[in-house]
Amino acid sequence: MHKAMAITGLVLLAGCKPDWMPEPVEGQKLFADNCAVCHGTDARGGGELARDLPTAPPDLTLISARAGGSFPTAKVLSQIDGYTRMQGRDQVMPEYGALLEGDTVPVQLAEDEFSPVPRPLAALVAYLESIQRGR
Repeated sequence: MHKAMAITGLVLLAGCKPDWMPEPVEGQKLFADNCAVCHGTDARGGGELARDLPTAPPDLTLISARAGGSFPTAKVLSQIDGYTRMQGRDQVMPEYGALLEGDTVPVQLAEDEFSPVPRPLAALVAYLESIQRGR
């Protein structure tokens, strides 16, 4: 039997992916259009601009491995949209929050914690989670 979770009027069944959640393939196109130039088409950090950057782009297929084996959804969301970046810090990666706006979908951040996230951003994060290796 599935555990039901209520989210602002919605009920989700644990272990069941709702139809309105973006599939990784939706985020793959966003990755190709916005991220591959630095992170590479394989997301391992070897994009065509990587050699010109002061800091090498990280291998995005190892996010979960670097986080102890689980995908840190909230941290990844914040890194992409620029929400948690401090003013004055040297940031090579552009903020993509404004480019990834749109209708929102609830994204699970913790077992019983969901947050409304623009669908394009949720799709990009779904893609990144789908390409993890070395967990």
